[in-house]
Amino acid sequence: MLELIREINSPLFAGIKPEDMKPMLQCIGYHLNQYSKGEVIAFEGDNLKHIGIVLSGSVDMVKEDLWGNKTMLIRTRKHEMFGETFACGNDNLAVVTFVVSEDAKVLFMPFSRVMHSCTMACEFHHRLIENMVKVIANKNRDLMQKVDVVSKRTIREKLLAYLSIQAQQQNSRYFEIPFGRVELAEYLCVDRSALTRELAKMKEEGLVDYHKNCFRIL
Repeated sequence: MLELIREINSPLFAGIKPEDMKPMLQCIGYHLNQYSKGEVIAFEGDNLKHIGIVLSGSVDMVKEDLWGNKTMLIRTRKHEMFGETFACGNDNLAVVTFVVSEDAKVLFMPFSRVMHSCTMACEFHHRLIENMVKVIANKNRDLMQKVDVVSKRTIREKLLAYLSIQAQQQNSRYFEIPFGRVELAEYLCVDRSALTRELAKMKEEGLVDYHKNCFRIL
């Protein structure tokens, strides 16, 4: 239990004292799972009643159409949470698939136990509920940013919008993005080869410089 508590550093538990973590986890209930890269945690249409907190690795939220075309919506990284949007819905049905993008260790907790105070009226429950609302709001903000980026008409416009967001978030014109070329193409909903060509043109024209995942806006 102590080792698990040391691993947890999620915004969901912000403001909760370390000495309260053990009774909190015991009160709410939890289980841990290990996953390999490419493994599916939950399919579209699955009933989700638990939220997942990534303790290591990363998990992608992926949407697939009837023709098998996949779009990566959000990448959930270490200490971040996934599944809360669907676990709090009326039918709990996922409209996306959660796929492991890097070997992951995930802590699962029942959403209902997180959001509803127990008979003991534990003090941390009020803090948990406040934190959950903030996490969901931030996730919605990220999705709105994604919509803004992919709604651009050309690959260049999408790239400029995405790189601008990354620069602002990291408060620097020199920054690292979390995606390789294949993943970036999936995120932007464009062809990988066309993306690579456009990046090369932007570099030649002096708009950006880059090496692998490191970028600099010129």
